[in-house]
This record gives sequence, structure tokens and C-alpha cells, in this order.
Amino acid sequence: MESIMQAGMAYGAGKAGEAFDPLTFFQQPQTIVRLVCWLFSIVIFSCVANEGYVNRPDEIEEFCIFNRNQNACNYAVSMGTLAFLSCAGFLILDVYFPQISSVKDRKKAVLADIVASGFWAFIWFVGFCFLANQWQVAKEEDNPLNEGGDAARASIIFCFFSIFTWGALSVLSMERLKRVSFEEEYNKLFTPPVA
Repeated sequence: MESIMQAGMAYGAGKAGEAFDPLTFFQQPQTIVRLVCWLFSIVIFSCVANEGYVNRPDEIEEFCIFNRNQNACNYAVSMGTLAFLSCAGFLILDVYFPQISSVKDRKKAVLADIVASGFWAFIWFVGFCFLANQWQVAKEEDNPLNEGGDAARASIIFCFFSIFTWGALSVLSMERLKRVSFEEEYNKLFTPPVA
């Protein structure tokens, strides 16, 4: 009887239904890179939200530090927040991924991860170019006390790093897709006998 149970694990999603092991989960490369992406998104939106708005000494209203272009600050804060939420959502999916027994559902989850990771790599490339350009053309007289300059530079550099971390997530997800596709092919070739 035990050999039949072990043979059954060869079909479908191998260890589906197994208890969650946090140590194994946090040692996976995909989890580590996703946590780094999550941290980078926090840095980007918090730098801009906290120190991204400055004013001249003779003004009361605050403007975006990136060439007084509100769109630049809005982009950084909104994309950082959405990337944070996206990371949190996919972390939850990663926790539940081993519990998904259907190979087709696993494949859909991995494809969604690939698309989302590629999308965020592109978004951060656009964000890096946009913020770097607006920072480059910002006038010194708009920020004579040089307030928030470090936060602006930090948000730009973390946009740059995010391109590669999200790209790495795409590559890791493609590797995961290969494994899931292999499981699907295995199921088609070796269907379990009906008892």
C-alpha cells in the first residue's frame, strides 16, 4: 500500500498538500529576490513620499524635487506602492504554490508571475529614465538648501536596481515554468492506472 502512495506522488504536483516549511521557503532564490524587490519598492516610494517635496524659502506650497514636476513624484510613489502590493501578492502565491495540485493551475500562476515580473522590470526602466532625466534638468534655484537630494538620488538608484531584480524574477519564473511544463508532460505520458 505504501509503494502505491509513493508512486502516486510521481503524478500531478509532486508534494502538493505538504505542510508549509518557512525555512525552506525563505531559502529559495525566488523568495529572496522577491523580498529584495519588495524592499526596493519600499525604499523608492518612501524616499519620494518623505523627502520628495520641497519649496523655495519664499514659497509656502511644496513642489516635487524632480524639476518641480508633480508627475515624477506621483509616478515614483504610485509605482512603488503598486510594486509593493504586487510583491506581497506574489509572496502569498509563492507560499500557497506547493499546495496547488493541478498542474494547469500551477502553470497559470507561473505565467502570471512571468508577465508581472517582466512588466515591473519595464516599469522601473521607464521610472529610472524619467526620474533621472527630471533630476538632471532640475534647477538649483528651485532647491537652494539642497533638501531631499539624497532621497531623490536614492529613489533613482533603486529604480535602476529594480530593473535587474524584477528581470531576475522573470528568469527564475521561466525556470519554474520549465519544471511545471515537465510535470504536465509527465502526466500526459504516464497517467496513473485506474483501480
